[in-house]
Amino acid sequence: MATRITNGTLVTPHETLTGRTLVVEAGRIAALAPSGQAAADLDDQVLDAQGLWVAPGLIDLHVHGSAGHDMMDATPEAIHGMARFFAQHGVTSFLATTVSAPPQPLRQAIENAARCPVPADGAHPLGVHVEGPHLNPAYGGAQPPQYLRNADPAEYQAWLESGFVRLITVAPERAGSLMLIRRGVEAGVEFAVGHSDASFEQTTEAADLGLRQATHTFNGMLGLHHRSPGTVGAVLTDDRIFAQIIPDGVHLHPAVVKLIVRAKGRARTILITDAMRAAGLEDGDYALAGETITVRDGVCRTAAGGLAGSTLTLDAAVRNTMKFAGLSLGEALTMATATPAEAMGWSGRKGVLAPGADADLILLDTDLNIRLTMVAGRVAFQAS
Repeated sequence: MATRITNGTLVTPHETLTGRTLVVEAGRIAALAPSGQAAADLDDQVLDAQGLWVAPGLIDLHVHGSAGHDMMDATPEAIHGMARFFAQHGVTSFLATTVSAPPQPLRQAIENAARCPVPADGAHPLGVHVEGPHLNPAYGGAQPPQYLRNADPAEYQAWLESGFVRLITVAPERAGSLMLIRRGVEAGVEFAVGHSDASFEQTTEAADLGLRQATHTFNGMLGLHHRSPGTVGAVLTDDRIFAQIIPDGVHLHPAVVKLIVRAKGRARTILITDAMRAAGLEDGDYALAGETITVRDGVCRTAAGGLAGSTLTLDAAVRNTMKFAGLSLGEALTMATATPAEAMGWSGRKGVLAPGADADLILLDTDLNIRLTMVAGRVAFQAS
């Protein structure tokens, strides 16, 4: 039995199509057929998307938690609770993201995510993003400084062999980080520079070894100076590097979001949330990495007043980026769909509406709110 989505406006996201029927079979997109030529069987399911946008599902490469759950809880309930919340906001794939911790709890969190059954009613966790512990305490942000340490093969070799660690954030200037990048790239792991004091030259050297992303660009890294470009200067000018950004209007001024998109282009800018367990909940006090984080007006801060993740959702990130950078829906969607897929080596399978791609897609209304989320051809969320 196939599922046919009719009467919607398709955003692939590289082009906008009307008069097409999107056909889903066996968890994949089978066709984008002209509506008059889409022959249907009697037992096919038909979803009428009249007045709605049909787009690829969103991909969040950097998210710690939501709805009271955190990846570091190291329980299946936490992964499933996060996955359900993400699906409500149009996310179909995500990387469960760690914070710096002692070796044992960090290993437990990674192993839990790897063993956890795929949620039946939520987004799919496609792996783990290890954010730390090989970070620079001078730019540690909310990362607990007592757990920051140099890269040690005795610890990280198990990550590389797990097959589930997909992305690692490192400070290239720390001892052992360049060897970690070499070994990790050979194992098929992606790397991001973040929480780093790396010079322009050190960041470029890491890119020469295969580092290809920047974790929440501008936040937690050596800034831009006209005589010393620093980490940010390397990220903005090296076409090999994808720049993750948090477009919540707090981590970056809207004008800086526009600047980054202009510098990197939509094909090298990735929207992320960096959301923590308070996402989707009311203001209050919440735990992150063993510390109390206070959320006021949706902004998460440590006791010292520093930013500590966000309560942003990825559908809101798309809407914000449209506003901040003056983009169309398709242009902004690219940075939450096709571009993160490209950065992770998932092109053609994730982040696009095309025959052969996974049937991960969303329906949005004219206000760009999520009305339906489909993961691998299965409806994971439908608004009432």
